Amino acid sequence: MLAADRATAWAALNDVEVLKLCVPGCESMTRVADDEYEVALNAAIGPVKSRFKGRMKLADVDAPRGYTLKFDGAGGAAGFARGEAKVELIEVSPSETRLVYVAEAQVGGKLAQVGSRLIDAASGAMADKFFEAFSLQLAARAAPVAAAAPPPAPPPQASFGFWSLLKAFLKRLFGRR
Repeated sequence: MLAADRATAWAALNDVEVLKLCVPGCESMTRVADDEYEVALNAAIGPVKSRFKGRMKLADVDAPRGYTLKFDGAGGAAGFARGEAKVELIEVSPSETRLVYVAEAQVGGKLAQVGSRLIDAASGAMADKFFEAFSLQLAARAAPVAAAAPPPAPPPQASFGFWSLLKAFLKRLFGRR
């Protein structure tokens, strides 16, 4: 459950700066078109550590209700990930929104050799960090701005594999709840 109205949650889900602060290990996220982003992040899962680069594209956009996020990324010898996630924002009350998601992803290369249990564990931890940071960012947007109060600092960046992060992010963002 997000402590924000649906419009605020939608704006945050589409704000590159907010997403950059929330994705663990995110080095850069650049909008290259209205519905497309280039992403780079440093990540590690088990023995596989690398800098990953990829693209995310939004499809089936139904503002402010939801969209489908399609992704494709590569980490050199570490491997690749591709898939899609469908996200939906459901207004529960004027100040609460439920985020529902379903995701499918494929990984390959060294990353696929690490093992699904390790990938799932790292993905879950990464998703937890993302949503904790995302909730903090939403709370900061929803709270009245105090002139002397600085914005909340993002949580420390964790070192997780890009694919694990992406899988966890998509699993949490788009998995059935």
